[in-house]
Amino acid sequence: MTQPLMPRDGWEGLLRLCDRSHCDALLVIQGGKNLFEYGDMQQRFLCHSMRKSFLSALIGIQVAQGNIDLSLTLAELDIDDHDPLSEVERSATLYDLLIARSGIFHPAHYETPWMTRIKPPRHSQPPGCHWSYNNWDFNALGTAYRQLTGLDIHQAFLEQIAQPLGMEDFRYDPERRDGWLETGEKSRHAAYPFRLSTRDLARFGQLYLQNGGWNGQQILPASWVRRSLMPYSDAGDRGAYGYMWWLARQGIAFPGCELPIGSFFAYGAGGHYCLVMPALDAVVIHRVNTDIPERSVNRFQFGRLLDLLLS
Repeated sequence: MTQPLMPRDGWEGLLRLCDRSHCDALLVIQGGKNLFEYGDMQQRFLCHSMRKSFLSALIGIQVAQGNIDLSLTLAELDIDDHDPLSEVERSATLYDLLIARSGIFHPAHYETPWMTRIKPPRHSQPPGCHWSYNNWDFNALGTAYRQLTGLDIHQAFLEQIAQPLGMEDFRYDPERRDGWLETGEKSRHAAYPFRLSTRDLARFGQLYLQNGGWNGQQILPASWVRRSLMPYSDAGDRGAYGYMWWLARQGIAFPGCELPIGSFFAYGAGGHYCLVMPALDAVVIHRVNTDIPERSVNRFQFGRLLDLLLS
């Protein structure tokens, strides 16, 4: 029997903690039921880097259909950039990009200052040998996805994930588009931002909790979900990394708390989390209105929130 979630200081304590922080929405789900709601569940916040986990899901669908072969190299796909890739860099496979081990440290669009700081020097590592959380890999994967499938990332998300899951707020139509391509001068490869409401994001987390199944239909291949959540790389005090998902490693993920074994999460800058804890049959969604300058919740603050929830 799954242990019921109950914050150390009760739900009122969790409410007070949210009030004292820049949290704009928090949703705690266990056993498919909403246990706690804070803020506006319908407001469509910018997702930041959680977009990468969305693309991972879309890639999994196309791999299963035979439209994407992860063994393809950048050379075979003729993928390059403003500062041309070397022969060694062009030998990186789509699999290397998926697990952030391409060894390509070309400037990338949509990077945070932290991502820029941790990037090794260009040409210092061959493909497959070094993990680096690197937007070049993730953006180039978007380019490869569009090239190999002929699909628009956001239209595919609408049709293959949002609609089957019954998402209520995500739109991608002529009147409103909750996703777009964002280009820049640093690189040829565009970012692909999303806006999602808290309740819609919870459905995405629940989909992974249910191994890709939803109302009797297999939306994502169960094998892809399992492989996505394997720890291909040690991420230090941030846990581990899979197919564009962050993973708890022996409970390690956030300072000041211990996550249940098997937990995993999508993370977006400023305090956006889609945390899935299979051991507790639970999903936790945390959002911040990062459209407001300087509004954020850091990983230490989120760790304190989780410690209160899980204690």
